[in-house]
Amino acid sequence: MQKVRDATSSLKPTFSRVLDELASAGVQASGPRWNGKAALPSRDAVIESVERIRRVFFPGYFGDADLHDDALHFYVGATLADALRALEEQIRRAIAYVERHDLATCDHCREAAERSARAFLERLPEVRRLLASDIEAAFEGDPALKIKEEAIFSYPGIFALTEQRLSHELYVLGVPLIPRIISEHAHSETGIDIHPGATIGEGFFIDHGTGVVIGETSRIGKRVRIYQGVTLGAKSFPLDEKGIPIKGIDRHPVVEDDVVIYAGATILGRVTIGQGSSIGGNVWLTHGVPPRSRVTQAEVRETRFEHGGGI
Repeated sequence: MQKVRDATSSLKPTFSRVLDELASAGVQASGPRWNGKAALPSRDAVIESVERIRRVFFPGYFGDADLHDDALHFYVGATLADALRALEEQIRRAIAYVERHDLATCDHCREAAERSARAFLERLPEVRRLLASDIEAAFEGDPALKIKEEAIFSYPGIFALTEQRLSHELYVLGVPLIPRIISEHAHSETGIDIHPGATIGEGFFIDHGTGVVIGETSRIGKRVRIYQGVTLGAKSFPLDEKGIPIKGIDRHPVVEDDVVIYAGATILGRVTIGQGSSIGGNVWLTHGVPPRSRVTQAEVRETRFEHGGGI
């Protein structure tokens, strides 16, 4: 016991120095402060708000499984009100943090958060409709799915799309920080990485899902189906005079209606995959294809050699 006390005592000078350095770095990393506190949004509060909205979209599936019909209207109303109240506060904090305003006194941040929360609320019925179409697409596209409820309960694609469609609405409204918190939560839970900026039409089905990556400026039409390991990415990143990637440029693919992209395919750049096309497994594409194309690895290799690709 004495040896332990001696060892601990010998660490005190180093511990004190490291503590001071870490505390100072933590203050700097948390940005502007008011009354000794940072104005950061709470990741936990944001995710809990999303979970409450998931319960509103699918009452009985998440939350109280024994929900009675007579209590449904009250339950949905109370759950939605709690979610929006908490989310509005996190939006206010995010705006204040990014714009370096005083969280406690800024009327601009409060009013902007109220407007964003109201606009977000008005979009929720449409988000719920889109998710219903995604569930229908999963049922129609997956022979292993016997009943739709299985997709709601357990399919990672439906989980990820719920959070992406919610985060996309906040992204379109210009809300900072919050959309990426939501979409990256889905990424960590499912292995499906969809940027909140991506625009996705109805009836989208992600089969299996692990390793799917969909970039910020991707545009996906209606009734599109993709499989695990698919990437809709950027081919290159134009740089400014300081060598920093220029933001806000359309750099990801456009996938038109009724396209199927099979496992492991990679499509890079602002190219268009025409309506009704099929992109085979493990295909690597950096050019667009016309409607109703059928692209396989062999065809891509042949095209590349004909045009001197790989030389």
